[in-house]
Amino acid sequence: MIGFASSPRFTEHNTGQYHPERADRIRAIYTALHEAGFIASDPFPYLNVNFGPLRKARQKMLELKFEPADEKWLGLVHERRHIDYVKRVCRMGGGVLDQGDTPVGPNSFSIALLAVGAVLRSCDAVMNGEVDRCFAAVRPPGHHAEPDRSLGFCLFNNIAIAARYIQKTYDVDRIAIVDFDVHHGNGTQEAFDDDRGVQFISLHQHPSTCYPGTGHDWEIGVGRARGYTLNLPFNPGAGDEEYLKVIDNIVLPELDEFRPQVMLISAGFDGHLEDPLASIELSEEGFELMTRSLVASAERYCDGRVISILEGGYNLRALGRSVVRHVIGLRGST
Repeated sequence: MIGFASSPRFTEHNTGQYHPERADRIRAIYTALHEAGFIASDPFPYLNVNFGPLRKARQKMLELKFEPADEKWLGLVHERRHIDYVKRVCRMGGGVLDQGDTPVGPNSFSIALLAVGAVLRSCDAVMNGEVDRCFAAVRPPGHHAEPDRSLGFCLFNNIAIAARYIQKTYDVDRIAIVDFDVHHGNGTQEAFDDDRGVQFISLHQHPSTCYPGTGHDWEIGVGRARGYTLNLPFNPGAGDEEYLKVIDNIVLPELDEFRPQVMLISAGFDGHLEDPLASIELSEEGFELMTRSLVASAERYCDGRVISILEGGYNLRALGRSVVRHVIGLRGST
């Protein structure tokens, strides 16, 4: 059984009608999953996006109920002054947190807590055996947020908080984070670059050609954790063939050596060939095949435990279709 953690309330984080990371992303995901038969209802039945024919579900997802996270969980990753700053800007009616590209409104802090709540509920559902794997379709996204600042549309680092939560709550020694968003997860890397208990693997467009300019292959972690960070940059124009080759020849062997007890995925779909913010040319099928390979690895070492968390993806049609194929991939052999 695959779990699904999302809420129509995620549309209340208002970045503006024309911002790439806008409320319509959640609407598109709900509509696509509903049209594919994965969820029973669509709270946005009039979204004007033609997804075309979608592969149909054999089994519906279990829609999880959740509450906003307690602020204390943000402190597992973020400095208090950063948390207070985001809260203060939102209470004052909103503003811009980072160099013009991370706007917030009056509801953004509370919706960020709701996003973390969805992610932690997903962790509990998987770790307690309620579901085999889970997809948390949340916003704002997280993997660019560093311990002391918001960056790149991200307020707080959802996946880093999830990893720390699992370490603290379930006494897990080895967590793998695989990030296939087209942009390097600089915030996640910074959170764990000295932690031998977390293996961070990022597949992204080469930093010399793409935001945020980090994620070179020589960035491998620091101190005792050198070698536990693996950056795999791709040149513009790379697609399914190049990514799947790297998954098979590099990522899976690295996971075999690390033998994680649980796997987290930063699931960004902005590497799709139709996405406007980068120059990688993945297809929906490519996302499904990558996901299937990661799930197969998790079935060998993690009892199949995978928590996938939405990051980027800014073409609504491509996002909806890619999420459907990602969820199909998450089913694995179940």
